[in-house]
Amino acid sequence: MQANLKLKGLLVITLLPALLLYSFFVIIPIFWSSYYGFFEWSGLGEATYIGFQNYMEVIQSSVFWRSFKNNMIIVAASVFGQVPIALALALMLRKRNWFQKVVRSAVFLPMVISTVVVGLIWGYIYDPELGVINAVLRAVGLESWTKSWLSDPSVNMYAVAVPIIWNYIGPYLIIFIAAIQNIPSEMEEAAMIDGASGWKKLIYIILPNMWTTIKVAVVLCISGSLKAFDQVFVMTGGGPAESTEILATYMYNNTFLVYRYGYGSAVSTMIIILSLILIGISQLLMRRKNG
Repeated sequence: MQANLKLKGLLVITLLPALLLYSFFVIIPIFWSSYYGFFEWSGLGEATYIGFQNYMEVIQSSVFWRSFKNNMIIVAASVFGQVPIALALALMLRKRNWFQKVVRSAVFLPMVISTVVVGLIWGYIYDPELGVINAVLRAVGLESWTKSWLSDPSVNMYAVAVPIIWNYIGPYLIIFIAAIQNIPSEMEEAAMIDGASGWKKLIYIILPNMWTTIKVAVVLCISGSLKAFDQVFVMTGGGPAESTEILATYMYNNTFLVYRYGYGSAVSTMIIILSLILIGISQLLMRRKNG
């Protein structure tokens, strides 16, 4: 009993510095930002208390909801793109060999590259005149398929979503490989003795044992997608005509371009609220399969 108390005390002491830093740089700024959402403030001078006016303006803004709709495209692309691709690659790379190390490094490499650099690279790829995509389409005789990928409102949000998917597959791949390797080998051996192989082993052994990990990956996908900013800002800046505006660029433009710090704080608070709602819905939808 005393040993357990000492262990718990040691864990608290060990985690306390990280908790204090996280509270100082994350938790407190969130509440501070929510507080400033009740003020009209340009960033300089005295802030004027205006109650819920900023929040009401956010809710009534058509641009905000268009930004949210665009963000939902990125959320869907991430959840149904990053997670399945990373899971499929993790299943393919279960065996420890040189090929696994090479592929794992290649997939994880984009995560090491600056997101600004990723945005610049894909901006050149999508260039209507010099870009690789249109060049390939022209080369194979599909010139009618060429587009201004980042300017055409019918496709630009989907074009923006592609590099975001590509950029963040790596971390989920590492997470899923670790989860698969932690599945007891006895369970798989027993399943094989019972005649389960291939899809049956995947459905009845592998997925149930890593379902909690998949749920965590979905939470990370949703929260990461709602705060996506760098690639979109570098490639389009939210344009043209706000057709690629997402929540983070909308907040940035209102805060730092027109100096409405109070309104920008209200937008950031709404982003957190929407993120929590979406995460809660996703966990409710996935809860049944965890049983």
